[in-house]
Amino acid sequence: MELKIIKINAKRAFTKTKIPGANYVINQYVGCEHACLYCYAKFMCRWYKYGKWGEWIAVKENLPEIVKRENVKGVVCMSSVGDAYQPIENKTKLTKRILENMNKKTKLKILTKSDLVLRDIELFKEFEDIEVGLTVNDFDGKLKKEIEPFSPSNERRIETLKILNESGIKTYAFISPIIPKLVDVENLINETRDFVDFYWFEFLNLKASGKEFRDWLKQNYPESYNLISDKDRAEKYIKEVVEIIKNSNISVKGICVHYPKRVICKSY
Repeated sequence: MELKIIKINAKRAFTKTKIPGANYVINQYVGCEHACLYCYAKFMCRWYKYGKWGEWIAVKENLPEIVKRENVKGVVCMSSVGDAYQPIENKTKLTKRILENMNKKTKLKILTKSDLVLRDIELFKEFEDIEVGLTVNDFDGKLKKEIEPFSPSNERRIETLKILNESGIKTYAFISPIIPKLVDVENLINETRDFVDFYWFEFLNLKASGKEFRDWLKQNYPESYNLISDKDRAEKYIKEVVEIIKNSNISVKGICVHYPKRVICKSY
């Protein structure tokens, strides 16, 4: 199916957010070609009625101009409802143009799943305070094809973190979504600890992942589903993983837990 591109003009560049670790968010893209089955941003389909998540992208064409005249105090997250370095960025270079025009005193935190982020290393060096993170997990093979079909491999993401670190960019690993039996947190820490400045961890938000993903998880990995959907078992699992994190001797900005509606963030 051909990707639907919706061109829109934004009224502002930065929007206040409750995302842990950020005060504002900038979303030049709404929608994401990575089409992750569990993506929490699927709720945007309520307002952007162009098809299923992953089939369309709204592109805010005027953000490079708006960002020239907007300044905010606090941490800005790029992005929350669409990856700033998804494949369309190769063509539009919208993210690149935004970075070129953004006030370099902006405290910027970028999170992506794409090695395309390496293209902008020299731009990152112009910012006074910037952090670049990659989402990493253990999804590969058939599993990745079903729930993260179009994102770069975890091997490429981990290599990207290493290159960013070697280039002098402050990096972080966002280990998410943590799902029992599917994601080995301790192994991911050991794979990345030599070139990551700090970590964020997030356990799967089962409710926000949507009915389609919940049904898929229940059918294909019933043990994982039963564990994470049972309050007592889920809390026990979370405590075990948190203990592994605490004993890993790494810098942790936050551990996000969604159960049943709360978000708990702790630093170690």
